[in-house]
Amino acid sequence: MKRRRKLGRGVAVVGVGMTPFNVYKDKDSKDLFVEAFKEMLVSVDKGVDPKDIDALYLGNFTSDFFVHQGHWGPIISDILGLSPIPATRTEGACASSALAFREGVFAVASGFYDIVLVGGVEEMSKRTTEEVAEGLGLALAPYEMQVGFTFPAVFGALATAYFAKYGASREHLMNVTIKSHNNAPLNPRAQFKLTIADLMNQKRENAKKKGEPLPTWKDEKDFLRDPKANPPVAWPMNLYDCCPISDGASCALLVAEDIARDFTDDPLYVVGLGQGSGKGLHAAKDLTCFEATRNAAQEAYGMSGLKPEDIQFAEVHDCFSIAEIIHMEDLGFFKPGEAYKAVENGLTRLDGPIPINTSGGLKCKGHPVGATGVAQLEELWEQLRGKAGKRQIPNKNLRIGGAHNLGGTGGTCTFTILERR
Repeated sequence: MKRRRKLGRGVAVVGVGMTPFNVYKDKDSKDLFVEAFKEMLVSVDKGVDPKDIDALYLGNFTSDFFVHQGHWGPIISDILGLSPIPATRTEGACASSALAFREGVFAVASGFYDIVLVGGVEEMSKRTTEEVAEGLGLALAPYEMQVGFTFPAVFGALATAYFAKYGASREHLMNVTIKSHNNAPLNPRAQFKLTIADLMNQKRENAKKKGEPLPTWKDEKDFLRDPKANPPVAWPMNLYDCCPISDGASCALLVAEDIARDFTDDPLYVVGLGQGSGKGLHAAKDLTCFEATRNAAQEAYGMSGLKPEDIQFAEVHDCFSIAEIIHMEDLGFFKPGEAYKAVENGLTRLDGPIPINTSGGLKCKGHPVGATGVAQLEELWEQLRGKAGKRQIPNKNLRIGGAHNLGGTGGTCTFTILERR
């Protein structure tokens, strides 16, 4: 039994900012982070002077590859006018900005700093799909790369193992996809704002305009079964099981708990923080779970004194539809082999007992990898403060949310719990 870890002093989130996630031809990483930073400043109810920020922690996976630029910490700090404060880049593949958040929390909790800016940025779309696959492949273990794995293939293998062990099928993955696409149009920052039904109608209209035979899909699942509409990528992963290529930035302002109300009357408090690392697939004993997520969850629950059933909603790392199912089990929301049934029964919908990925998730909101971790926490901020608009969870006593972020093939996983008091 691990000892229950505690922060040296409390830490609160008092502001957040995020760009819409999309493909930008006319914006680069600098433009995107400045946009997120400006939004963060506006979100701080009582205002903040940027000159009071003590340090910057910036998550970025591999702009070295995507845009041939490294050393983003001091570059971004200079652009924001924050120099000469210390600026540190964190890298944990798709969990890069979750690590920035974690390091920022530790910096404030230690008492060394009082006000810290954390965030992340990634600019992916200026590369071809093949090049993006190569860049993301840098997060694979060497053994995985040597046998030709890409990330769709990795999660295809995990899905195949999950199907064999628990009796799930592609039909159950479709339930995740449909839910994500139902949530995303309610999020103005989401990259894909169409439901599966919208996509069906759009394709019918296009066929009609071209004088082609009209598709005869009966419903959303019929559409998703159609290999022409939803082509296979790496069985059983099809196109609509996969997250898109995205650009974007996100940031948050962390302060010591005892000064939080100098910035807002409605701060969110960091009550649980966990991180784990895991083996490559070649050494994993079970392909239907992530050791690193289970460790991160155990650490976060131990710190907070909470249990999985206390988490009222969560953003989980659904880079592929099967990932959402596996993560919900590893976080303890459902027993092993039960999450796919929970999705089928509507338990994770916006109006369900434990809404998952209300933002649309990585699948539909988008996944600029270096920005994703803090962007997930931005969704917690909006939901817990009742600012999520049309996608607001209909629970008037919403107090506790969790965010799970995964890097690589489960090599780095984090789980963060925020509370509104």
